[in-house]
Amino acid sequence: MKLHEPSFAKATAGKERTLVLLKPDAVQRNLIGEIISRFERVGLKIVALKFLVPTKEQAFKHYVKNEEEIVALGNRSIEGKKKSGIEVKESPKELGQSIIDRLVKFLSSSPVVAIVLEGNQAIAVTRKLVGSTEPLQSAVGTVRGDYTVDSYALADNGDRAVRNLVHASSSQFDSEYETKVWFSEKEVVNYKNVRDKILYDVNFDSINE
Repeated sequence: MKLHEPSFAKATAGKERTLVLLKPDAVQRNLIGEIISRFERVGLKIVALKFLVPTKEQAFKHYVKNEEEIVALGNRSIEGKKKSGIEVKESPKELGQSIIDRLVKFLSSSPVVAIVLEGNQAIAVTRKLVGSTEPLQSAVGTVRGDYTVDSYALADNGDRAVRNLVHASSSQFDSEYETKVWFSEKEVVNYKNVRDKILYDVNFDSINE
């Protein structure tokens, strides 16, 4: 794709799109409807949705945009462990790869729900609703804070990925990249609904009969 060409993963003017995954733990705990309703109630609109079992290749592509990210992930993990007083013997690349392997194994272990949400500041709003990456640190009222008690320490003890229910894109670049991992252009729908008028129409009084 040429740089000047518009991306189907981008929203219309004044709005933003973000990629959300309801992970295997959310599906297995029957929390799909509860979690999606939180996004809809705040005013985000679903423009793409599918239920599928990811392949390991698809899961890997989702988490790894380039090899440098593996090392960066390892460095972040080492920094966090050192702050907690944990000795780290692996190199950044080895630790990063270990984390990716856990994530890929978990994401491809069961069905997931892939969603593209659209709305004003959709990326930030969605991440605010979802909560901190580590559920133990997530505030009450967020998805992770209300529905799970997992932690990095518990996950490390079990040599597994942290079970935090939801993935939400962290930036515009990530949203566009991740959307293309899970959806084709034809699967992302541009449409208007009645709620858009209430949320975005500058002439609110135009709804009067």
